Amino acid sequence: MDAILSAPPVPTGVIVSITGTPGTGKSSAGRILAARGRKVIELGDLIKEHHLYEGRDEERGSLEVDPDVLAERLPPLLPNGEVLLIGHLSHLVPTDLIIVLRCRPSVLEKRLAARGWPEAKVRENVEAEALDVILVEAVESERETAEVDTTAMTVEQVADAVEEILGGERQKYAVGNVDWSQEVLDWY
Repeated sequence: MDAILSAPPVPTGVIVSITGTPGTGKSSAGRILAARGRKVIELGDLIKEHHLYEGRDEERGSLEVDPDVLAERLPPLLPNGEVLLIGHLSHLVPTDLIIVLRCRPSVLEKRLAARGWPEAKVRENVEAEALDVILVEAVESERETAEVDTTAMTVEQVADAVEEILGGERQKYAVGNVDWSQEVLDWY
């Protein structure tokens, strides 16, 4: 009983995951949404700040995060009210709505290469986007999911699309509206 009484409060309100392969525009759109008054939290910052990782993957240059531990430890760290949780792992934690940002693999490759990422890391992420990895994980969570093709959008347009989804527009951003299969077939 004492453990229950001393547990941190769980936030009340709607938690929205804005996820996607690195380079699809999550953080950039998040900055615009925060400037518009939305409560935006970068999941990566929380992971680092509260040491919600198990180690470092030196080969990939990333933190090793156990999704189950993250899902368990994250909720008490979130504020009350509507929260937009930004990050490529945000769909792996309990949220009310998942918005997956997508980007054509050939464009994503250029964006990631421009960051100076190693070729292997760029390729791994481009392949993940081509195979819909994050979208599939989101859909398998059985939570409401929308997807936005950010390929030709400005950051402001991406933020506008998120606002539309938050306002109730779901058909325009229904899962299945984004398809990279032709581009992937052109690889062969």
